[in-house]
Amino acid sequence: MATHDTAAPPAKEGGAAPGRPPAGPTGAERRRARLSRRWQRDMRWSPYAFVSPFFLLFLAFGLFPLIYTGWASLHQVEMTAPTDMHWVGLRNYTRIFDDDFFWNAAKNTLTIGIISTVPQLLMAMGLAHILNYKLRASTFYRVAMLAPYATSIAAASLVFVLLFGRDYGMINWALDFVGIGPIDWQSDKWPSQIAVSTIVIWRWTGYNALIYLAAMQAIPQDLYESAALDGASRWKQFLHVTLPSLRPTILFTVVVSTIGATQVFGEPLLFDANKGASGGSEHQFQTLGLYLYEQGWVNQHLGRASAIAWTMFLILIVVGIVNYVISRRLRASS
Repeated sequence: MATHDTAAPPAKEGGAAPGRPPAGPTGAERRRARLSRRWQRDMRWSPYAFVSPFFLLFLAFGLFPLIYTGWASLHQVEMTAPTDMHWVGLRNYTRIFDDDFFWNAAKNTLTIGIISTVPQLLMAMGLAHILNYKLRASTFYRVAMLAPYATSIAAASLVFVLLFGRDYGMINWALDFVGIGPIDWQSDKWPSQIAVSTIVIWRWTGYNALIYLAAMQAIPQDLYESAALDGASRWKQFLHVTLPSLRPTILFTVVVSTIGATQVFGEPLLFDANKGASGGSEHQFQTLGLYLYEQGWVNQHLGRASAIAWTMFLILIVVGIVNYVISRRLRASS
């Protein structure tokens, strides 16, 4: 009998053996991929979410009022009808520059700023230099330095009003012992400005002293040891080691104090016997802040008050530019 071989049919050329289809990602892998994408989005956007409350508050209570005040300064606006705005261009600015009361307030602001800033920073530097040494109960003294800063402006001003009283004030009582007659601290120009500056000095000296103290403690001790080996006394160490190292900090406190002096408001307002915004019967200690308040909320000229506010803002910008130029030169020289 003839036999027949039964062989499998040949595979097609170029073909492949049939197999299982490739398996897709499992459920666990898909969850890990989603978590990875979520983690990447969180790392990218969460910092912006954390800082967004500040920017939202700044837009609502900082940038928008600033822009709206600038727009109102170009209009005639009265407090009795704040939505009734009439375009006047730069007339509010030209009016305040032609106003003698504005220049009087500007001069008073300058003099009060100088009288309060210079002694304040000098005293703060001296106190910080003393506290920089090892003292017993140094923490108590540092906390006591901040007590005036934490005190309410109203409370401090009312106390100083009693101290500078003409008839029963303690200052005149002390001056009487050295043969100086009573001084009318509220009616005379220079005594009133000195009295207002004294309140500012009392409130801010401790604050600046702690800033100087922090900067002094950051100075390397090797510099003082090298100066001592060269025979330098403590006074020479202060002049040639401490002060040069504190130049950026001194510049910072000068700028901040200048800004604060430009905006001084509560002290002269509460020091006035009539508790008005005129800064005394003859405007002898009226500052730019009081002048702005008088125009806006007493005379109800919101347009002119807005122009004054923007003028003060431009002054502060000039102060900032001067600070930037000086700080760059200090860094270049060092």
